[in-house]
Amino acid sequence: MEITTRDYSHANVIRVVGRVDASTAPDFEAKLNEYIHAGKVRLVVEMDATDFLSSAGVRTLISAQKNLKPRGGRLAIAQPSQRVSDVLDLAGMRPLFPIFDTTEAAIAEV
Repeated sequence: MEITTRDYSHANVIRVVGRVDASTAPDFEAKLNEYIHAGKVRLVVEMDATDFLSSAGVRTLISAQKNLKPRGGRLAIAQPSQRVSDVLDLAGMRPLFPIFDTTEAAIAEV
């Protein structure tokens, strides 16, 4: 898994490339928490190049959303790959995360 970030005045984009599974989810969680603890509360997770999302990855997303809510923030998912979309659908997670077809739309709404 590779994580890159782009910071904008209104939101921060965290791009995840590769697999988010039990072995990589801690690194993903650490990056999200780094932003949250720095007071950056409008996060967009760009997942078009995420080819696998395990339950550990889903838990990481849920945890980040829970941490953001009391801070007045939120996490959105942008451009989910088909596999990510399938996992979110199967797990019943779509209602928890705003999901956008483009990163630009997610940045505008988060």
